[in-house]
Amino acid sequence: MEKLVFWYDGHLIRGQKLELAIDDPALIYGATVFTTLRVYQSLDHPLTSWTEHLTRLRSSLEAFHWSQPDWERTHQGATLLATQFPVLKIVIFPDGREWITGRFLPQDLAQRQQNGIVAWVADSHLQRSLPNHKTGNYLAPWLALQQAQRAGAQEAILTDDTGNWLETSTGNLWGWRNGSWWTPPLKAGILPGILRNHLIHKLRWQNEEVIEKSWNAELIETFEAIAYTNCVMEVIPIHTILRDADSLLYDPAHLSFQRLRGLFFTSPLRRFSE
Repeated sequence: MEKLVFWYDGHLIRGQKLELAIDDPALIYGATVFTTLRVYQSLDHPLTSWTEHLTRLRSSLEAFHWSQPDWERTHQGATLLATQFPVLKIVIFPDGREWITGRFLPQDLAQRQQNGIVAWVADSHLQRSLPNHKTGNYLAPWLALQQAQRAGAQEAILTDDTGNWLETSTGNLWGWRNGSWWTPPLKAGILPGILRNHLIHKLRWQNEEVIEKSWNAELIETFEAIAYTNCVMEVIPIHTILRDADSLLYDPAHLSFQRLRGLFFTSPLRRFSE
């Protein structure tokens, strides 16, 4: 039901099929960039972070030397779909075509936010391609998530060649230790998440420490609580992490999560991401 209408190349289309040429790089190589946002009342609402999502797209398009889309037309399509869906995915093709789809929030989102989830640690070969960008080539994290679900988990944790934890298949990692939040650094090869950026700026603006350091095996063992974040799911605690040899258990009701959630809702994201 949620896929019966979408926006493509300046037109609102009712149906479930998108026609692409057989030599379209998007079809052959996954050559697109995208961003996924949650609409809070409207595109203009501060928590929607519309400007930050467009900046993400522009930055990747410039880095790849691709054409910029008609941004006014993109806004028009997003506005139309935002009246029906709380979550929008905006995809831009190398030639500037825009493709916007909508979906609903997971039915168990509130339960995940409150009770936490199970995560599974993936093998190092399942790393995102071009990790600083969100491209259409998302095969590795998709495969990791499929394996995680077969193992009884709801998320996968991606790792590098030395076993350091990087990010989840859909978000950024956060760990609580000794009164401070820790998160893997961008140089490790992770996505510079919009919500991650907001939380780091907000915490530091309030003179609270955020430590960006690689998550090796020794550090992971010291965390009191772990969560992942993204703009759609917000803050999701992880209560169990499945590894090859054993499992790690954490408190999904840790008091630190209340603080982290509060930071998201207390101020506009754009104010702290300039």
